[in-house]
Amino acid sequence: MDKSELYKKLVSYLEDELKVYRHLLDLVRKERDILVAANIDELNENNKSKDTMLAKLKQLDRVREKAARELAQVVGADMAQPRLLDIAAKINGTEGERLRSMHQALDMVVNRVKDLNKKNEALAQSALANVQGAMNALKSTLGETPVYKKQGDLKKSEVQSGQLVSREA
Repeated sequence: MDKSELYKKLVSYLEDELKVYRHLLDLVRKERDILVAANIDELNENNKSKDTMLAKLKQLDRVREKAARELAQVVGADMAQPRLLDIAAKINGTEGERLRSMHQALDMVVNRVKDLNKKNEALAQSALANVQGAMNALKSTLGETPVYKKQGDLKKSEVQSGQLVSREA
């Protein structure tokens, strides 16, 4: 293949990858709303969609990397670790500028996905901590707090929240 065909193939893979990353970004944004609404069914569906997008990205990444290696070999860039910016520097002109702008767009979308994903993780961890706290409070309220000990004596204990207490003392 000549340089022009390899370039077109690489750009095509980069465009596909950028589309999938943008879709993933939309899913991560939607995930925040779902987490706030605590809708488990929607969260499961969203997670399935995210898994599908990640599988597509892995596949696209492999073919893009292969195309980048082939183009790097033709233009004289590093084949072992082909980088878009290095290839763009070797190509120059409008083709090189297009690779630089695609690199910038991919970098921006990937960083945005990472940032939102970290925020969603913190939100999910906070929700889990709240649920665990509520479960522990429920457990202590419903746990062993008999009025009488096994010997039949009145048990003197501090009143816990949620217990019914007689007004007579």
